[in-house]
Amino acid sequence: MAIYALRKLAFFLGAVFVASLAIFILIRAAGGNVAAIVLGKDATADAINALAHAYGLDQPLPVQYFNWITNMLQGDLGQSFRTKESVAELVTARLSVSVPLALSGLLLGLIIAIPVGTYAARNVGKPSGAVLALISQIGIAVPVFWAGILLSVLFGVKLGWLPTGGWIDWRESPIGAIRSLVLPVLSLGLIMAAVLIRYVRSAVLDVMNQDFVRTARAVGMTRTQALLSVGLRNAALPIVTIVGLQIAELIGGTVIIEMVFSLPGLSRMILANVAAREVIVVQSTVMLIIIFVIFVNFVVDLLYGVLDPRVRNAA
Repeated sequence: MAIYALRKLAFFLGAVFVASLAIFILIRAAGGNVAAIVLGKDATADAINALAHAYGLDQPLPVQYFNWITNMLQGDLGQSFRTKESVAELVTARLSVSVPLALSGLLLGLIIAIPVGTYAARNVGKPSGAVLALISQIGIAVPVFWAGILLSVLFGVKLGWLPTGGWIDWRESPIGAIRSLVLPVLSLGLIMAAVLIRYVRSAVLDVMNQDFVRTARAVGMTRTQALLSVGLRNAALPIVTIVGLQIAELIGGTVIIEMVFSLPGLSRMILANVAAREVIVVQSTVMLIIIFVIFVNFVVDLLYGVLDPRVRNAA
């Protein structure tokens, strides 16, 4: 297991390095003369050169890349051109919105998908199983922003139970912050649940047809006992994989949801800074998100090795 983990760690570090190069090159290629854009049309050449020098934009690209990575490893994510705020402070201020939103959406999706998907698999061929499969298929076809709008109209406009947008800080009112997140979390969680139900159903169906489950039933176990005792671990393998992939999709969903519900989250901040050509802010923030996504896949690979010895032995 140790050798398997070291191999996956090496792959993780290599993927982070390649991703950092790609982000740096792409942003620099699309940014143009960043100092001139920040200062505006009326800026003098001296002012442009001074700003470029202050932020190291006049240095060779390899030097800029090395300085950026070195600073990130020391916890320095850079500084905003316009506001002079630390990128670390900008990111930290918005994590209180984005992290609860993403984690709660994922948790809700799993809470719904695992029992419903298992129930649909155990009742395949019956009306209840067919209805659940149909509902999940419809849910997959619904865009996350449309789910947000529908929920806002129903629970916000028609019933008036929940706010349809805006944000109340946790320090101001924890209850208000939770209320602000309810509809966004429902939007993300329900759509994710619809996707995961299909995979859970398929995984459980596959396991139920395996010889070890039939053997367990032959020695006197019920269908449910056999599934819980010997089938659950094997059914978890594809589910863990798809959850890891869905986390990356979840980040994309939070971009849309934060716009729909006017939440001051990390994704919305990135979009605003892209429009403002804040190269350092965008570069460092996107890098953090990519590191998180790659790390999640690293954890998924480790879990795969724990759940299935054949995987780590073949690696």
